[in-house]
Amino acid sequence: MPTIIGSMKYFTTPEVAKIVGIHLRTLHRWLGRGVIPEPKAVTMRGLKVRLWSETDVRRVERYRKKFWAKGRGRKPRPKR
Repeated sequence: MPTIIGSMKYFTTPEVAKIVGIHLRTLHRWLGRGVIPEPKAVTMRGLKVRLWSETDVRRVERYRKKFWAKGRGRKPRPKR
């Protein structure tokens, strides 16, 4: 459920991963590599949280469509 501040919607990192259709670890890996710029981190209720704008979410979706393919390193199943 997005957080609304003013007239803007903001999403948490797990919400962004779910919206885009990737695993949370994948999104964290992309952030660690620097292929996606990290959104501004804020402190909410004592926790440091990244708040993603709708523009940030679209940026992650564009990256996923261009560079990511599910299961790209999996070995083919042996034929029986």
